Amino acid sequence: MSRNVKKIHKPCRLQAPAVVCPLGDSLDAIATRLFDGQRGLAQSDAYTAGRPLWLGTVTTPLPDDSDWPAYHRSRNNRLLAAALERLTPSLNSYLAEYPDARLGIVMGTSTSGIGETGAALAQRLETGDWPADFHYARHEIGAPSDFLAWRLGATGPCYTLSTACTSSAKALASARRLIHAGLCDAVIAGGADTLCELTVNGFASLDAISDVPNRPFAAARDGINLGEGAALFLVTGEEGGIQLTGCGETSDAYHISAPRPDGGGAFEAMCQALDMAGIHPEQVDYLNLHGTATRQNDSMESLAVARAFPDGVACGSTKSLTGHTLGACGALEAAFCWLAIRHDRLPPHLDTPDPELPSLDFCTQTAQPISARPPVRRALSNAFAFGGNNIALLMEQAP
Repeated sequence: MSRNVKKIHKPCRLQAPAVVCPLGDSLDAIATRLFDGQRGLAQSDAYTAGRPLWLGTVTTPLPDDSDWPAYHRSRNNRLLAAALERLTPSLNSYLAEYPDARLGIVMGTSTSGIGETGAALAQRLETGDWPADFHYARHEIGAPSDFLAWRLGATGPCYTLSTACTSSAKALASARRLIHAGLCDAVIAGGADTLCELTVNGFASLDAISDVPNRPFAAARDGINLGEGAALFLVTGEEGGIQLTGCGETSDAYHISAPRPDGGGAFEAMCQALDMAGIHPEQVDYLNLHGTATRQNDSMESLAVARAFPDGVACGSTKSLTGHTLGACGALEAAFCWLAIRHDRLPPHLDTPDPELPSLDFCTQTAQPISARPPVRRALSNAFAFGGNNIALLMEQAP
């Protein structure tokens, strides 16, 4: 259980996020759909040769990449470019106030530009030649951060993390460390992942994909829906606003793809985040669950949450709205927590819970009205990944 030793915090402010996802591309539109529980999923067989699947596809028009260098041309980078456009006003405002600020970039991804490489490989197998504009660098893991550095002319620390579904959450934790180590004054942190044949068919081969809209923690849950998106934060060393006060990271290395059944690593990650923030479990107002809707993940996470929060915590999974955005989900769901704090509202959990799992306090659409519950000041967001990689992020409104 968390030791709850009060820490002396160095500031780590999360400015308003820039998000492009299946729920939209403006914070107001996304907040409306998020708090109303509107799914951003639609059926498509674009990646599966005739097998329609429910996918969280971004429908926002994306920037044209025809005049970019070949090694930057990918849908993943176009998603990032769209998010960067929405981050630019706050970034420019910060740099106007701090013109000598040392700016870093940390991204998370699992797909990078592999979709374009898959299409190029198909052409080579058919014709014997690569497309004229093919460049292998577009699918390298470092491509997202390299792309943003090119767009911004940034020269500070710049790297990409790829730890599957924890990638972009770990990017936020890394940004916090860069600032507190005195290496950066501000960091653009987040991530992006893109739907493509390799990803969709890869998860299908694991029998991990549901043929219906996914149902996290429900008795009939039978797999994920995949999604795509990009989420960027400007992380600064400023006081005030919404602060990233706690990060818990563990690796239980139980299995290459299955989570540790007892949720031990997930439990430790949540406890570490609470310890770093110096708060008690009952002080958390909302917990965004990883909640993938697979049998094993939801089972182990419910065990971990029941152990970490013995007195309960309002919680839910937003993957029923967006699908699982893989390497982008950590930053995307941190953005949802940011919106929950800013709007003092809780995203609803849409599905009736499995009675065989430990009982959790899910935020249903008929849950307590705002007047009957404490304000949403602190939110914890979970992300868990293949290989037993776990992270929990604690965000809170500064006094």
